Amino acid sequence: MAWNTISGGGRRRTRFGVAATLVLCLAAGAVLSGCAGTAVGVGATAGVAAYQERGFEGAARDLKTQAAITELWFNFDHTFVVRLGLNVYEGRALLTGAVDDAKVRADAVRLAWKATAVKEVLNEIQVTDEGGPLVVARDTWVTAQLASRITFDETILAINYDIETVTGVVYLIGIAQNQAEVDRVTAHARTIPYVKKIISHVRVKGAS
Repeated sequence: MAWNTISGGGRRRTRFGVAATLVLCLAAGAVLSGCAGTAVGVGATAGVAAYQERGFEGAARDLKTQAAITELWFNFDHTFVVRLGLNVYEGRALLTGAVDDAKVRADAVRLAWKATAVKEVLNEIQVTDEGGPLVVARDTWVTAQLASRITFDETILAINYDIETVTGVVYLIGIAQNQAEVDRVTAHARTIPYVKKIISHVRVKGAS
């Protein structure tokens, strides 16, 4: 599984399953400079998306929604895209990050709702002065540790989860096969050093 970390403004963003950008290239039919020469990677990513509970089309819709929110943020304040985290799953936009100004959080939420395909905005942006290189490094390590543990746990379909960690708080979003699977993921998270809290926005398969 691929990992991507973006740092800036004293916070970080680590996404689980970041190769999905290539799926967006296919789904939108766009020819982007960053997608040149990626035929093999695109094929592999499309296969990954097809195995997710939301399917290829669902993943593509979420990526288009994420791109729309990112564009709204960038046009309003280009620093939002590095100061804040964004995961969209089944039209539910999870906003994360650590900022020192409540107005930034309010603006980010307001803009996210402007994306037409957004069904729900999950505002988990922290207003705090906690941050710095050490916190960034710990958060990145925690996310990597949890992703590794659930990936190698045969009772968990890790492909259906996105993970974010901000100032020691682990955020989860995705689709679980059942409540026992969610409980197992959170149990893994609790055993990782530096984890202060776990907030799950995971939907259990079949639940409304």
